[in-house]
Amino acid sequence: MTESLVVGVDAGATSTRVSVHTLDGRRVGYARAAAGNPTAHGLAKAVAAVGAALKEALDSLDGSRVAASMAGVAGPTPAMVPELAALWAAHGIPRPPVHVPDVTIAYAAGSAEPDGSLLLSGTGAVATRVAGFEVARIADGLGWLLGDQGSGFWIGREAAKAVISSLDRGRLPVPGDILTDLVLTHVLGQERPETPRAIADRVVRVAQADHMGLAALAALVSKAAAAGDPVAEGIVRRAAGHLVDTLRRVHVSGPVVLAGSVLTNDGPVRDAVTELLAGARVATARDGAGAAAWLAARPLLTDAASCHAAFTTAP
Repeated sequence: MTESLVVGVDAGATSTRVSVHTLDGRRVGYARAAAGNPTAHGLAKAVAAVGAALKEALDSLDGSRVAASMAGVAGPTPAMVPELAALWAAHGIPRPPVHVPDVTIAYAAGSAEPDGSLLLSGTGAVATRVAGFEVARIADGLGWLLGDQGSGFWIGREAAKAVISSLDRGRLPVPGDILTDLVLTHVLGQERPETPRAIADRVVRVAQADHMGLAALAALVSKAAAAGDPVAEGIVRRAAGHLVDTLRRVHVSGPVVLAGSVLTNDGPVRDAVTELLAGARVATARDGAGAAAWLAARPLLTDAASCHAAFTTAP
């Protein structure tokens, strides 16, 4: 008898991942491709990324064996529905994927319980209450300009603001200004204009030319905070406070799944958030594409919880 397969897609703002599994959770194909968020990168690029990852993940596998599939996509997805249906048909997959929000996939990557909450902080930030593996309520996730408090972008912007504010007051960096040194080296390299104001102006121009590049400064904040920089430590505390406040607007019961690079990687922001969540059942999201495959497989399984770990373990 030919084994049935399930396919999971996690198409995010940074990368696209596709995972192929047998019904017992065994992974038989996996691939990464470029970002698959149609809102951030356009429909054509998003579809091309999913198509490239699907082709590589299936490799020589027979698409007709795929019994179910699910695609978690960041942002509105109606325009992708017919596009992905065509991709699936081109690979001989009998049915197109079920489309769900990426936050649903992120939650399932950390818990097999149908009811709970997700707290995500990556480039953006959002909290979601999940009921029956469906979004019941959402908080923040309002984008870098007006929302996403506590996100990687927010943290990076706070760092840049602190640095240029100090420079605008005429204060040149001195030994011990760990965060300032890290930020200026990242943004300007070893080049330094002669006056504090000129340095600030240069940082502003770089940020305006690539505002999303500010998110990369979040890792520098974590490094500086770990080294005891007081400005970085303050940013970390505020970020953690914002994130937990957002979560408390939606959380009722069940596990809290932490997702996104800021909260799944060890560091001071994760530490501060978990400290504020003392007493809660906290889990960490694992592989999102595997979680999408697990959700697709659930209706076909007699004991879905028992194979959740097999599906979601990182490849």
